[in-house]
Amino acid sequence: MVAKPYSSSHIAAVSSHYTTMRLAGDVKTRLVTLLCEELDRLVPRMEEETLAQDPERKTLDDPRRSRLNYNRTRELMIDRINSVDSVGSAAVQAGIDHLETYLSQVLRHSAEAAERDRVATIKPRHLDRALLNMKPAEGQEEGEEASEADAVDDFVASQAGGLVTHTAMLSMARSIARMTVTKDALDELLFLYAEVLEDLEEDIRNHAQLGSNPVHFIESINAMRGMMTLGWMRSKLTRAAKHAQERGAKVIELQDIIDSQSYAPE
Repeated sequence: MVAKPYSSSHIAAVSSHYTTMRLAGDVKTRLVTLLCEELDRLVPRMEEETLAQDPERKTLDDPRRSRLNYNRTRELMIDRINSVDSVGSAAVQAGIDHLETYLSQVLRHSAEAAERDRVATIKPRHLDRALLNMKPAEGQEEGEEASEADAVDDFVASQAGGLVTHTAMLSMARSIARMTVTKDALDELLFLYAEVLEDLEEDIRNHAQLGSNPVHFIESINAMRGMMTLGWMRSKLTRAAKHAQERGAKVIELQDIIDSQSYAPE
């Protein structure tokens, strides 16, 4: 029995999380073909690597890393549902992704605590410190840190090639502002980001010379760090989202960016 390919409408729905642009009908069809062709390349490689690790294995596995067990995660999720009857595969996949992200965050904070103690083993006290550091601040929603950390990673990755992309900005907006952003608003944010970054670079160059005011130089460096680690963008998106909510909108538009206070770096 030959498996049916993805439907073009399903691919369009998934794609909406990665771009604000509409997809032409032919593009949706080609994306279905491209994904199936990518599976043609992926599955044989995974099969080969799975058997290289265990020649007796009869089930395809992820040979590059251990993942949380699908069936066990599904059973644990079923134990915790109240208002629905079952747990779908998409929910299980989302649950695994969330738990693995949470695990990586806990271990990262724990490892940092262990490194500060100059030891090579994560001990209970390091885990306790990590959990304390990860505790949401007052007024911050549970899980907000993880989603913002993902947005930071995407943002930094997009800058690795010297570009801040619409895709990275859109992902960041959804993670931080919890709202969709129009293309015009994204364009304005990109313009403002580039403008402030350019001013900061010039400021740093002007005060990097001997004899210049070191305090001003340090302030400029700290402002640049805020630009590169999401602080500036978080502030702008949060203000714009608040402005949009005040006018009863569910989407951040160009006017929200323009009206949301000053654009000076923070």
